[in-house]
Amino acid sequence: MASQGILLEVKPRGKPISKLPEKISIGPEDSLAALYSTISRRAGFPVTRLRITKGSDVFIIEYLGPLIIHPLVLYGLRPYIYRSPKPLPPISDLQALTCTLLTLHFIKRELETLFVHRFSVSTMPFTYVFRNSAHYWLLGGVNLAYWVFSPSSPTATDHPNPALIYSGLVLFLIGQLSNLSTHLTLRSLRKPGSTERVIPTGFGFDWVTCPNYLFEVMAWVGVYLVSGLNWSVLLFLVVGAGTMMKWASQKEKRYRREFGDKYKKKRFVMLPGIW
Repeated sequence: MASQGILLEVKPRGKPISKLPEKISIGPEDSLAALYSTISRRAGFPVTRLRITKGSDVFIIEYLGPLIIHPLVLYGLRPYIYRSPKPLPPISDLQALTCTLLTLHFIKRELETLFVHRFSVSTMPFTYVFRNSAHYWLLGGVNLAYWVFSPSSPTATDHPNPALIYSGLVLFLIGQLSNLSTHLTLRSLRKPGSTERVIPTGFGFDWVTCPNYLFEVMAWVGVYLVSGLNWSVLLFLVVGAGTMMKWASQKEKRYRREFGDKYKKKRFVMLPGIW
């Protein structure tokens, strides 16, 4: 009995491609490369412009940047970056602590990507690697590392403010653990390989639509306090919070659209009492 071909529906997201067919037929033994080639030929675009990659790969790559950059700058490149006729002062305890928090944060991100998150969209355009990595590698990596580990940074002091340190550590710890808790809740709502959406409930979800974003912001406020109110951390925090507010608003609208009367509109989307 002859093997039957496979008919795929092509539903691109983003900017439409006029020549892209709605359906493409491939053989059951065809490789992914053959699929790319077929789509490329029918759409009139080179494969490199249509290439897609696993969603998890994008996150692994983007978080890897700051995970490497921070300890590398502080413990390896510091003498070469901050040129001075005088010997640089030793690394302060506060700089080492801030580097530890940043490293732990991105290790957590990587582990969650590998073992916790289940992506509703298993693939995404390969160009997202560059777009997302620019945010994390440059703003969350190079920017933070250069200013936080500078000899003139507030973190370079030998007499840090205990109130900032302890309150920051508490916020960081609560934010990270609570963020993990909400991610585990979201994971439990989706079976492996499924894209079915379920209304999330539990810790944090009674307060806002996206408590994972709330706790992410909380953790970064903690880093900001520990860093001695370093402006580069605040910049990364504001940009990240703005992006998450946009995502949270979209998710709230999607919940109302998909679940209708079953979903109770939240009073606040991400920040209790504020927004």
